Amino acid sequence: MSHAKQLSIWDPGIVRGAARDVIGKLHPRTMARNPVVFVVEVGSALTTVALLRDMTAGRPGLGFEIQITFWLWLTVLFANFAEAMAEGRGKAQADTLRKARTESIAKRLIGPSVGSGSNRTPYEEVPATSLRKDDVVLVGAGEFIPADGEIIEGVASVDESAITGESAPVIRESGGDRSAVTGGTRVLSDWIKVRVTSDPGHAFLDRMIALVEGAERQKTPNEIALNILLAGLTIIFLLAVVTLQPFAMYSGAPQSVFVLVALLVCLIPTTIGGLLSAIGIAGMDRLVQRNVLATSGRAVEAAGDVHTLLLDKTGTITLGNRQAAEFVALDGVNERELADAAQLSSLADETPEGRSIVVLAKERYGIRGRELADKRAVFVPFTAQTRMSGVDLNGRQVRKGAADAIGRFVAANGGAMPVNLQAIVERISRSGGTPLVVAERTRPLGVVHLKDIVKGGIRERFNDLRAMGIRTVMITGDNPLTAASIAAEAGVDDFMAEATPEDKMRLIRREQQDGRLVAMTGDGTNDAPALAQADVGVAMNSGTQAAREAGNMVDLDSSPTKLIDIVEIGKQLLMTRGALTTFSIANDVAKYFAIIPAMFSATFPVLMTLNVMGLKTPESAILSAVIFNALIIVALVPLALHGVAYRAMTAEALLRRNLLIYGAGGVIVPFIGIKIIDVVITALHLA
Repeated sequence: MSHAKQLSIWDPGIVRGAARDVIGKLHPRTMARNPVVFVVEVGSALTTVALLRDMTAGRPGLGFEIQITFWLWLTVLFANFAEAMAEGRGKAQADTLRKARTESIAKRLIGPSVGSGSNRTPYEEVPATSLRKDDVVLVGAGEFIPADGEIIEGVASVDESAITGESAPVIRESGGDRSAVTGGTRVLSDWIKVRVTSDPGHAFLDRMIALVEGAERQKTPNEIALNILLAGLTIIFLLAVVTLQPFAMYSGAPQSVFVLVALLVCLIPTTIGGLLSAIGIAGMDRLVQRNVLATSGRAVEAAGDVHTLLLDKTGTITLGNRQAAEFVALDGVNERELADAAQLSSLADETPEGRSIVVLAKERYGIRGRELADKRAVFVPFTAQTRMSGVDLNGRQVRKGAADAIGRFVAANGGAMPVNLQAIVERISRSGGTPLVVAERTRPLGVVHLKDIVKGGIRERFNDLRAMGIRTVMITGDNPLTAASIAAEAGVDDFMAEATPEDKMRLIRREQQDGRLVAMTGDGTNDAPALAQADVGVAMNSGTQAAREAGNMVDLDSSPTKLIDIVEIGKQLLMTRGALTTFSIANDVAKYFAIIPAMFSATFPVLMTLNVMGLKTPESAILSAVIFNALIIVALVPLALHGVAYRAMTAEALLRRNLLIYGAGGVIVPFIGIKIIDVVITALHLA
């Protein structure tokens, strides 16, 4: 379950909030951040001044002018509304996060903070807001963790549902990659001592709220480049419209300020100008809905341009625990007998590997787990010294473990290992698996083949990434043979075996020097340098504070496979922006055929041949184009917020798709829309 509630596009609360915000966004300083819409606002102001002048002068028949001015202001408001809707979704998510904050009392330790080995260290009770960096607090069962920090002593079960939405508790302990804790989460059992790592107001939850609300959202490089393009197009059309008036006067058909502003607003890319900010904010919001926090829109956009994806093997490509895949019996041994002995030796083995042996024996041979409590079974647990485990039952001694350990066990009981056993062990090892030899006292029975299980569907996802031109590299500490086997099964493009932090850094830098953007994920302190170096560094929320601060994204669910989703969301952001830009620019073709003939048809009747839509009058043509120009922004708000449907494809295929769907659609839709509006306003005698 995700804590980020899936909000409807037209959620009543968000719509009401957006409607309130649109007026505040009319301030020129705010509007100036969006040059295209700012020009529309200036044009609306000019027509308003001209309208007031004409009304003061008592000029009759101002219906056309009033309607043009009204719809120009609606265009500005609709553009602000799109941005306010996107921001409103972020604010709704932030309100959910605020509920996780608690005004609690903290137990700040007095005297030695580590080494007491108990929860009886002297402490003083202080408000959580008074804690400072490097203070040490004691948190017991049922208490809220008062601030972000690192566990320096103890182990506890922690409820992080207020942050991640996951109801299952997690284990946090000192001295590893699971030592970071977040203020506002609750300890369920045991106790921990936490060293505070941030001052009030700078906690992780505070940063999340600020980022989700969009307060620190900065324009991305591509967004800046697109703004420059749109501003350039606006300037070109502005010059064209301004210089059009002298020619119109020379030809004896001077145009009013209402017609000229209407022409300008319809020709400049107002559609994408009004939706551009909403698209960027919505990209971050889609990440939040996946429980991923991006520190800026730059990180989201960079994910869409990633060329190389570094993925950890364990937990990302594989399930994370080796599982029993087959029973390989020795000559003279029935495979069912081997499975029965392997299951018997694993009944008390609570490791994922041990449980998988029990399950495989049941699935293959119908051997069910047995109740051995009343049969005086003595289970032998696995230890690092013996490297084997098993059971003693009714005079039987069944063991499973490493080949050399079982060899010593058999030899100690007067038995010998068969010659072909070593060949089976070596074959399984070369394939990337782990061989567990099973023996009963003096008699070896065979080998259990444990292997990393590649996640279902992961190969298909890598194929999709390859189709987008993204190269996948598996990073693992395994030996090269094991790494090669898993890489081939998963379908990655390359792998790095026996990887060290320095190896990861060298690989990232080499890719970047070749002009590629790199994404990776990590959770440990040793991953922090690589996370900082990568263009998209996704830190696990369950990881260390160093990792969370080094990355430019934090995955609240701590799911390494989320990196693939992040790349897809980044691609979707770029696809949405490209699609709507294509649609907006293509719109101008239809508007040109609507307005230009209307402006000069009285002076140059031959221009009526360009009135291919058959618009009734010059006034209805211009008014229809202006109305369509305003309404299309609202119509595209859901697409801007939801994003264009994601499909894995190359840049060339994406360009063809945009031209075919949004380019052709951007020409056809306005022709139909303007004609329908013309019919309506003519029937209502509005023009």
